[in-house]
Amino acid sequence: MKANELRIAGVVDDSIVDGEGMRYTIFVQGCPRRCPGCHNPETQCFEGGRMATVEELLAEIQGNPLLTGVTFSGGEPFMQPAPLVDIARECHKKGLDVWSYTGFTLQELHARQDTAVEALLSEVDVLVDGDYREEERDLTLMFRGSRNQRIIDMKASRKQKRLVLLYQEEESEQSA
Repeated sequence: MKANELRIAGVVDDSIVDGEGMRYTIFVQGCPRRCPGCHNPETQCFEGGRMATVEELLAEIQGNPLLTGVTFSGGEPFMQPAPLVDIARECHKKGLDVWSYTGFTLQELHARQDTAVEALLSEVDVLVDGDYREEERDLTLMFRGSRNQRIIDMKASRKQKRLVLLYQEEESEQSA
């Protein structure tokens, strides 16, 4: 795989369910987690999907003036962080925000001590972290499938040097 390529399962060019606003969602291919009840089981195999270049995806993103952001989903975005860093940086230059889903917790991602993972974390504005858990499934939740998952405001977390959840009311519900 070339540095400017990634393996994707597909894209949704006008999503309103993968983060706030109108989003371009990239579903990366490959996930080692294999969560029971996974919403996208077809994205788990690392050999599936198709190859796409960073330039190809950016051209599609730039072709839609209605977008407010881009979301990385999967599969597991943090298994292919380097090309996503390039996409995120270009999106930020265009004024778009970047969300990413991950089956890992933020702490697990940091523990990997991978420079490409850290670079992607530094570009992500909102991170939805944690594995999907069927026993904690809740269809009333916004932008996540199970109660253990967190919606982390990464920009505020970096600025305040502490974990900040995007929806504070969810924080009090989780601790109750």
